[in-house]
Amino acid sequence: MRLNEIRDLPGATTSKKRLGRGIGSGLGKTSGRGQKGQKARSGVAVKGFEGGQMPLHRRLPKRGFANIFAKDYSVVNLGRVQAAIDAKKLDPKNPVTVQALLDAGLIRRARDGVRLLGSGELKTKVSFEVTGASSGAIKAVEAAGGTVTVTPMPGRTAKPEGEGKPKKVRKAAAESPAKKAGGAPAKKAAAKKAPAKKDKSE
Repeated sequence: MRLNEIRDLPGATTSKKRLGRGIGSGLGKTSGRGQKGQKARSGVAVKGFEGGQMPLHRRLPKRGFANIFAKDYSVVNLGRVQAAIDAKKLDPKNPVTVQALLDAGLIRRARDGVRLLGSGELKTKVSFEVTGASSGAIKAVEAAGGTVTVTPMPGRTAKPEGEGKPKKVRKAAAESPAKKAGGAPAKKAAAKKAPAKKDKSE
């Protein structure tokens, strides 16, 4: 084979569609757009429009919602941590933090924190300081003699106690310490006496 014999595979390249080059080409005059109308003009994109009937994206039922408060965690499995320790990318003597995982290349970015999952086998005693961990991961780490400390990401504070609960629950929680300190409300010193009924004989 020579250089001048090299060709692309069939279908790899297509020639440009030449419009308005005579009726013999099949794409002359109106260039395949038909006679006048909105779609014959340039800059028109009627996406999802079905001529006035209810379009498909409105006919189909909608389910669920997008949680705007959802956290986007980076995920690390125990098997990858053990592989990084074996490759000398992580030092088991130091706590495995979010920054240590970034430096070792186990995660690309911290996002809202790092969540530790229990897939794989951990043989080394390691202490983790992560944003979240599954129950299986915590059991596996403790079985190997390590510890898992769940801490919020720097710059993100934990929710105050009671936040996210209904207003009545928060109000009751705020009032309960005051009631314990002050005790039961004092009764009125003297009850109002009912007016004496007049004797009809008088």
